[in-house]
Amino acid sequence: MAKSLVIKAPKVKAPKSEMDLMTLFEKFGNDEKCRIYLEKLRWPDGVHCVRCDSDKISRIYKRNQFHCDSCKYQFSATAGTIFHDSHLPLMKWFAAIYLLSESKKGMSANQLKRTLKVAYKTAWYLCHRIREAVKDADNSLLTGVCEMDETWIGGKARNMHKKDWQRKKAERGGMVNKTAVAGAIERGGKVRLQVVPELTIETMKEFIKRKIADEAHAVCTDEHHLYPLVVPDQNTHHYSVNHSARQYVFGDIHTNTLENVWSLFKRSIIGSYHKISVKHLDRYLDEFEFRFNNRNNPFLFRDTLLRLLQTSNLEYKNLTAEVA
Repeated sequence: MAKSLVIKAPKVKAPKSEMDLMTLFEKFGNDEKCRIYLEKLRWPDGVHCVRCDSDKISRIYKRNQFHCDSCKYQFSATAGTIFHDSHLPLMKWFAAIYLLSESKKGMSANQLKRTLKVAYKTAWYLCHRIREAVKDADNSLLTGVCEMDETWIGGKARNMHKKDWQRKKAERGGMVNKTAVAGAIERGGKVRLQVVPELTIETMKEFIKRKIADEAHAVCTDEHHLYPLVVPDQNTHHYSVNHSARQYVFGDIHTNTLENVWSLFKRSIIGSYHKISVKHLDRYLDEFEFRFNNRNNPFLFRDTLLRLLQTSNLEYKNLTAEVA
């Protein structure tokens, strides 16, 4: 691959974040301050009725609610959002949002439980509601020079019980107890991650269609036999390196950027979560993707709050329902 084909992103120093732990305590030290901030975020041009969009609003100060003079509907700053019906103080919501958005490797529900002094069930539910809010925050297609790769998430065969039949199957090369995850990243840009049921031509074609633009300048992969069959060829060059032959970089051809993403995500599993269920793996990927793509965003805390205000409530029974 000629070096002139690759558009190298200039290194830009990340701007300083608007929020740190001390600023969080100073600005949002009680629920009233949190509620006022949510109100300003949700209605920057003044409060409007969530039912009829009227701006003829009266305040009910004792109940921290609003009354619509047009349709007589009463609502609060959290009505119709993911905060709805939550009995958790807004201060603890804000602290959880800050900790999850600023922790590079994420934060486990157990750690959040100890930090916020809440029950484990509350902390677990809180984490998943935040993950629900940040999913699909940006659906734009990747362009420029992209890298594509896959990885497997799950336990190792040597950690299975010796009498487990799955261990023998795994030792014969089968991917037992593993889940496939496909990934693509634009160099100097954003990453896209997704659980795929299996690595086939159909699933990988669908992944590329949803994540990479046809006019992408180039797509770099490893030697996997699927990629020459699925990488779009409209105005897109496909280049690969042969990892099995210990070839990791050839000029500007490599998948090292995405390999670093896999490494960071797996570090979060080992160091923070310790284990994650297949059922909720996509949610963990959504959280990681959102945090990675906003790594240079100085207003990450504010933007995460905006996502929560735009997301309807995720009920606990739906979160814990059996997968059909």
